[in-house]
Amino acid sequence: MWFAILGPLLVHDGDALVEVPKGRQRVLLAALLLHPGKPVPADALAEMVWDGAPPPGAEVTLRSHVLRLRRVLGPRAAARLETCPPGYLLQAEEDEVDLLRFRCLCRDGAAAARAGAWGRAHVLLSEALDLWRGAPLAGVPSESLREHKTRDLEALRRQAGEWRTDAALHLGGHAELVPGLHSLIAENPLQERIHGQLMLALYRCGRQGEALAAYEHARDILIGELGTEPGPELQELHQRILSGDLALASIEPPPSGAEPARALPRELPPAVPGFTGRQAELQTLTRLLERPGEQPAEAIVISAIAGTAGVGKTALAVQWAHQAAGRFPDGQLYVNLRGYDSGQPVPATDALARFLRSLGVPGQDIPPDEDERAARYRSLLAGKQMLVVLDNAGSAHQVRPLLPGTPACTVLVTSRGTLAGLVARDGAARLELDVLPLAEAVALLRTVIGARADAEPEAAAELAVQCCRLPLALRVAAEIAASRPAMLLSGLVSELADLSTRLDLLPRTEESS
Repeated sequence: MWFAILGPLLVHDGDALVEVPKGRQRVLLAALLLHPGKPVPADALAEMVWDGAPPPGAEVTLRSHVLRLRRVLGPRAAARLETCPPGYLLQAEEDEVDLLRFRCLCRDGAAAARAGAWGRAHVLLSEALDLWRGAPLAGVPSESLREHKTRDLEALRRQAGEWRTDAALHLGGHAELVPGLHSLIAENPLQERIHGQLMLALYRCGRQGEALAAYEHARDILIGELGTEPGPELQELHQRILSGDLALASIEPPPSGAEPARALPRELPPAVPGFTGRQAELQTLTRLLERPGEQPAEAIVISAIAGTAGVGKTALAVQWAHQAAGRFPDGQLYVNLRGYDSGQPVPATDALARFLRSLGVPGQDIPPDEDERAARYRSLLAGKQMLVVLDNAGSAHQVRPLLPGTPACTVLVTSRGTLAGLVARDGAARLELDVLPLAEAVALLRTVIGARADAEPEAAAELAVQCCRLPLALRVAAEIAASRPAMLLSGLVSELADLSTRLDLLPRTEESS
């Protein structure tokens, strides 16, 4: 899955490009992609979708646009578009949205630069800038969206370019930088830092006179446009070039033993809004982590009784992982293994490559062989207290290479199957998840639709039974109820009494397990 907004809007569902029609559906998707993984209130979406002038009843009309967008996206991509009262969110991982990937690479590139790891900084920042395919949100018909939501992105892009130029200057790439810096100055004539980079690049190329002329050009622009002299840093650089400072002409060696100061991986997806119930299961997970007198289980498998889909395994795992995150000071890794998706499951070798990148291994240094990747992964986790969440696993074979080699780390696995091999061979503990108790199922409905559940308690209970007390089906039913505020719950119960109607109204109960 790949969503891209750093240029024309692009969606790839893993098999083919998805064409999103021009108009409000495209604006809606773009607005959600600007906040991936985060709920966006319906009123804020309406402001963006109608370009700052939503009509009366816009939030009701917005639901129609959401339904149309889901149809356009197709089943795989539409599964990511979730109703999250009082709005919507588009669920996506860091490596599935160019915006998230760009920000992550910029963050890590800046950290590498601060640590003096200029080679790594240059690689990361180049990868970040290569994600840009043009003006962000090109082709999205919303002036207000582009005007107010993309300024920070453009600013970060410029910042990343400046950081990459700094890295290139430290690596001796001054000659190659000169033409591009001239172009950047033409686009950003008031950015003193870019003028300074051009002066330094020219000076290191042995072009002292041109470097001094570049300063005079910068000074003329700043006085003409702002009525002010260049700042002290640019003036000091000018004086050093003027005096022929030999230290300035040499390339600085990296600090001895410098390593990139990489941010700890914090890869957990957002917790499900309004998570309700499952307190006993949450406490069981915590007890498994704190078994007195024993090592904690190296893997905890959350499986569904009888393989039931939609029972809330992922929601429980993510909820507990967020609550327990403080117990894992070295970070949290997450991957959706897609073991029961209609497409191909994620091979362990691909998941290992992703984890190795998260743990700071440059792409060119990742071994090609699965066993070598697993060995490198275990070495990096040795001695660390880290949580690894393996979501939607299809088999023990898929999971086993992703298990750390030391008990200081904990692995949380979700699967429709029991993964019996992990219990017997790898010492995993199992938590079997059943449907919600009736009281908790009704409480979940109440969380989403509020007082209407209390106004018709018998109908709410019957609705919970019709949804088989499955959290996913309950949320879909609650979404239907929320979209029909004038309908009594008893009316919806009657409509769902017909099994064929129920299948039409609850089509997404197998989208998540």
